[in-house]
Amino acid sequence: MSRGLNKVMIIGHLGRDPEMRYTPSGKPVTTFPVATSRTWNSVDGERHTETEWFNVVAWGQLAEICKQYLAKGQQVYVEGRLQTRRWEDSEGVKHVTVEIVASEMMMLGDRRDVNQAVETALSEEEETDEEYPF
Repeated sequence: MSRGLNKVMIIGHLGRDPEMRYTPSGKPVTTFPVATSRTWNSVDGERHTETEWFNVVAWGQLAEICKQYLAKGQQVYVEGRLQTRRWEDSEGVKHVTVEIVASEMMMLGDRRDVNQAVETALSEEEETDEEYPF
């Protein structure tokens, strides 16, 4: 049996504040763009910078944390998987987008105290989930 691997890890800066909405069943989903940049020198010594934008989607508890703690310009580490979505709009135009479905997020920079608060909130919720089996 062969296995596949679909794992993405990026470090970049948020291009705008996260936007959260809810599915019809009430599940939270948050989306935000992250820009990653790389810099290199060409053979003639000229410095180049290239920026790549990624659309990130977080679900459930991670969606709520991203909405609460992330803001435009903030540096973030995101880990997840790539997902391709295809849809047709009301005018019949077909669209395709590739996004990162986040499984982990860590705020970087000077916000370590917030990271610790998020980790504490996650572990407290895990304990609560065990108390109520529903």
